[in-house]
Amino acid sequence: MAGDRTRRGFLGWASSAMAGLGLAEGRVRAADTRHAPGGEDYYDKLGVTKIINAAGTYTALSASTMPPSVQAAVALAAKHPVRLQELHKAAGEYLARQLKCEAAMVTAGAASALTLATAAAVTQGSRTAIHDIPTDVTGLKNEVIAQKSHRYEYDHAIRNCGTRFVEVVTLADYEGAFTERTAMTNFFNAAEQGEIGREDWVRVAHRHGVPCLIDAAADVPPISNLWNYTQMGFDMVAFSGGKGMRGPQNAGLLLGRKDLIAAATQNNSPNSDAVGRGMKVSKEQIVGMVAAVDWFLSQSDAAMEAEFRRRAGRIAAQLKNIPTLEARVAIPNVAANAVPHLLLRYDTERVKIRPGEVMAELRRGTPSIELNPQTGKKAGGGLPSDENTIVVGVWMLEPGEDLIVAGRLKEVLEKAAGA
Repeated sequence: MAGDRTRRGFLGWASSAMAGLGLAEGRVRAADTRHAPGGEDYYDKLGVTKIINAAGTYTALSASTMPPSVQAAVALAAKHPVRLQELHKAAGEYLARQLKCEAAMVTAGAASALTLATAAAVTQGSRTAIHDIPTDVTGLKNEVIAQKSHRYEYDHAIRNCGTRFVEVVTLADYEGAFTERTAMTNFFNAAEQGEIGREDWVRVAHRHGVPCLIDAAADVPPISNLWNYTQMGFDMVAFSGGKGMRGPQNAGLLLGRKDLIAAATQNNSPNSDAVGRGMKVSKEQIVGMVAAVDWFLSQSDAAMEAEFRRRAGRIAAQLKNIPTLEARVAIPNVAANAVPHLLLRYDTERVKIRPGEVMAELRRGTPSIELNPQTGKKAGGGLPSDENTIVVGVWMLEPGEDLIVAGRLKEVLEKAAGA
């Protein structure tokens, strides 16, 4: 009887508790409903300045904005828990089919893709090696060959795995750089210099049985780049998800050989004892990245370029009466950010304000506008700019923002011209 009373007491308590929880849940849901439609603007609440992005897909400017279909997919994914490894696997298989490669995985941005690719090449799936890197690389291949002109600030993502770089300049240097310690090679796709082309880079590495990684982070559009490099023979390809594909900023893609992507997965979160544990990709990021790929593949290079040129034309039309101002549209002649940019050049003796000062004026204004960082600088980033050139990146502008940018430029330049 005592046990029965105890059981009944528990059931009675549980029933009351569940009823209470149901009431509380109802209240929470009611509160959620009240706040759900528009949501609270936390930028305003936190005092963070919203900007018009006339620069480009720069990380420091929070990269791109997600299209409505991607935003909706992310919001829906946030409502349901799933088993993360199941989602990773399903997303990878789907992306591999969509992007015409052996295997794919969603990463925590392009830098994470570089780290996980390196971890795959170094550990080759060994649980001991996965545990030991980066502090103990005894007996592991840990040398990465790169062209000297391809060394860059993202090297750190590769060095996180306990690797060291071997620099080469000429094809002969490259041929002689391979040793028993060579884990992989890295090719920076957006580099403006370098004597060794992609085809030779892949050919020589494969002759030595060494996998090739290519960093193509910002190198879409064109859309076809999503499969061009794997089909060219690169064993692993890293892309940023939050740039031209307009997925979540903290998502990316690692595409390539099935065995290497499997090894990268072993080095990734949610595996705890791995170099990628801190590179967690949430369910929302994974779904957002898949939705962004679907959105991007539904676009066309020609349509995107035409729209960007229209935006540039609308801005230029508003500035046609600025003394000495010449407007032209240019596409960078490097792999990254290969979309139309508007270049505005003028005589600073007649319009008495330097391009860098124009940039500062637009940044200080309301709304705050960020121009491309190449503004007022010598040619770089594949653009034919100089100290007297304003560079307007039009591809991340939202509808109507091109005319806002034009209005502010006109206001600042007319004032400087004494108009």
